[in-house]
This record gives sequence, structure tokens and C-alpha cells, in this order.
Amino acid sequence: MTIYAPNNPAARAKRAVVVAALLAVAVVVGPKALANDSSAPIVESDTYTVASGESLWSIASNITRASDDVAETVDTIQRLNVMDSSAIRAGDQILIPALKR
Repeated sequence: MTIYAPNNPAARAKRAVVVAALLAVAVVVGPKALANDSSAPIVESDTYTVASGESLWSIASNITRASDDVAETVDTIQRLNVMDSSAIRAGDQILIPALKR
């Protein structure tokens, strides 16, 4: 089987532009894709099964100390579970920050 690739100046220029664009994307996206955010705190977690009628906010408010911010707990739960939104359903198993005893 033979693959034919035109070897005229216009085809070479087009290939060079495509290669340059791919390299530019790799330079921009590559470090972010391979980054390991070691500055993020390690959070101990427990598994929690969502009950009917619960929301992420209600779960977070039940496990957040009175002196802490519920919104920060919601954010922590979303990060632990790699969630794009706060949508959850009954029966979902999610990770929540471990309660300090």
C-alpha cells in the first residue's frame, strides 16, 4: 500500500502550519493536563449515600461547623467528587470531608 502526499510548496506550507498549530496547542494544554496541584490540601473523606430530598447544600450544612462557611464545604465536596455542578440524586454515593471527632 502506498500513501501519496503531495510534495509541492503549497502542501508543504499547509503541513508546516498544521504542525505549528498542534505544537502551540500542546505547549498551552500539555502542562495543565499533566499538572499535579501539590498545593491543594489533602482532605480525609468518608463515603456518603445521598438520601431522597437531599441537596449538596443540605449535606454540607449538616457537616459544617457553626464557625465555618457552608459554601466552602460545598466547594470541597465538589472538588473531592470532581463535580461540574451541584446536581445529585438519591442513591448517589459521594465523598464528603471526614468529620473531626
